[in-house]
Amino acid sequence: MPQNSSARSWAGQACVSALLAFAPILSQAQAAPQNPPSPQAAASPTKQPRESDRRRAAKLYLAAGKLFMDEHFEDALHAYEQAAKLDPENVNFRLAADVARSHAVTALIQSAAKSRLRGDQAGARDALARALELDPGNVEATQHLYELGDEAASGQPTSLYEHTSTTVGDVVQLAPQAGLHSFHLHAGERQIVQQVFKAFGIDATTDDSIESTQVRFDIDDANFDGTARALALATNSFFVPLDAHHVLAARDTRTNRQQFTRLEMETVYLSGMKPEEMTEVSNLAKQVFGFQQAQLMASTGTITIRAPRDTMEAFNSTLRELIDGHSQVLLDVRLIQIAHTSEHNTGVTPPQTFSAFNVYAEEQSLLNTNQSLVQQIVSSGLAAPGDTLAILGILLASGQVSSSLFSNGVALFGGGLTASALSPGGATANFNLNSSDSRELDQIQLRVADGEPGTLKEGERYPIQTSSFSSLSASIPNIPGLTGAGASGSLSSLLSSLQGGVPSVPQVEYQDLGLTLKATANVMRDNDVALTIDMKITALAGTSINGNPILDNRAYSGVVTIKEGSAVVVASELDKSESRNISGTPGLSEIPGLNNITDKDVQKNYATLLIVITPHVIRGTQASGHTPMMRVERGTAPQ
Repeated sequence: MPQNSSARSWAGQACVSALLAFAPILSQAQAAPQNPPSPQAAASPTKQPRESDRRRAAKLYLAAGKLFMDEHFEDALHAYEQAAKLDPENVNFRLAADVARSHAVTALIQSAAKSRLRGDQAGARDALARALELDPGNVEATQHLYELGDEAASGQPTSLYEHTSTTVGDVVQLAPQAGLHSFHLHAGERQIVQQVFKAFGIDATTDDSIESTQVRFDIDDANFDGTARALALATNSFFVPLDAHHVLAARDTRTNRQQFTRLEMETVYLSGMKPEEMTEVSNLAKQVFGFQQAQLMASTGTITIRAPRDTMEAFNSTLRELIDGHSQVLLDVRLIQIAHTSEHNTGVTPPQTFSAFNVYAEEQSLLNTNQSLVQQIVSSGLAAPGDTLAILGILLASGQVSSSLFSNGVALFGGGLTASALSPGGATANFNLNSSDSRELDQIQLRVADGEPGTLKEGERYPIQTSSFSSLSASIPNIPGLTGAGASGSLSSLLSSLQGGVPSVPQVEYQDLGLTLKATANVMRDNDVALTIDMKITALAGTSINGNPILDNRAYSGVVTIKEGSAVVVASELDKSESRNISGTPGLSEIPGLNNITDKDVQKNYATLLIVITPHVIRGTQASGHTPMMRVERGTAPQ
């Protein structure tokens, strides 16, 4: 009882000390709001800001927006607040300051959580204190600060897993009387064993394997542990605790060890391990430590073993060192893709063709072709019978007669029957601009163990036919009632359609298109991260051979070592194409000054892909005093 009371008193003093350490910060977080302004102050007119202050506030607002986009939230908050002071009538300034304050507090809370995982309590406390300075009423920051106070009271970080817990039964421990004893005995082994244990207040029961052979046992001023070890060597025996004040002594042989040694049972939780790693742990228990009773449950991620206490302690210590030696890295991968397409089509395309014809022959052809219309024009009195030009004009003006030669105008030359004309082709003027820009940002986080690869795939799966087969034969045997017509005449047509062709079944293989990124992180001693990167980009080439598409592949492999938290551009891909098309008259388009009015069609396409990787070490190797990342449940096993 006194020991428990002192323990509770120490725990209470530690808790009070921890709360006193955090009292200044918590007092700021829970401080009462200031008194509201008086009605007279509220009724007083607000001073109008000057025009110069408005312009300065607008500049600060734009600068704060850039800081916010760069995730400098506290600097952006300061700029927004200055803009709100200069121009208090603009509500957007105050709203932007509130948004920046929220983002800044969230970033500080996340930084504090990361520091807690690393065991940096001071860094976590400073980050939370800064968050409460920005937002004194933030409940989440206050709660995290209370948790830090509880951890300071207990003297260690919050345990991710309980180290041990008794579930089946308590382990038997002897309770010998304290003190030093000296023995100078010369008697039988049984008598010496019983007399020595009796001196420490323990009753010893001897097995029949221990004989009454006379031995000499001499030891001076020894405690219980030293006396028990010396007695075991002198009598060639071992001792098994039955309860706190009773032991069983037997001859130290392999058979007796297997028969009398009390086995303990424990369940080790192998959280986060892959199936092959769990198999390696099972092989370690059976082949290295010789556990005959070790059962691995891959579905629950546990291994249950039964073994003596000393052997089990050695196994736990080895496994703990293997697990604690692995760090965990969070890879923040950002894929930035920028594509730009533009087309400029400007200028004039002059006539490229000219048609020459005889005017008299073309007139006679039109008149002979439309003789009925000519008679109607003459009979109606619209034109005289010999007035050829008037008749042609009426025919063309009525729209019932058309000729491509007269659509673009004509140029006459010559006279009489040899009068001829030139008809130019069409001319076009272009003033066209087509432009498109696309930006895509994908942010993916990979959590990998130290030395373990992580794979990221971004794209789609494209089906490709590799082969085809048919399990039906073209020749079908004649089976009456089935392949024959039978009693229904419609079966004949159905049979003929089946015999006409053999169905084939295609074999399809799916090919990954897009980006495949494989990254392996190794944490160095100075907390630098060595990244081994294997990247492959697969795309369709646009052509095919025998119906199978051709794939374009680009691959990159390399190793880079960077500081933890620093970003690196792993790959930059640039595709650029440009085409120019000039339409004009030969020779004329090459004359300086005239080539600018010639039609030009310029097309430009380019695409850029950037892959930015930022490693964050979220769990380093376990330092002294930290809770191991292994959970053990232990108890006595049924005998």
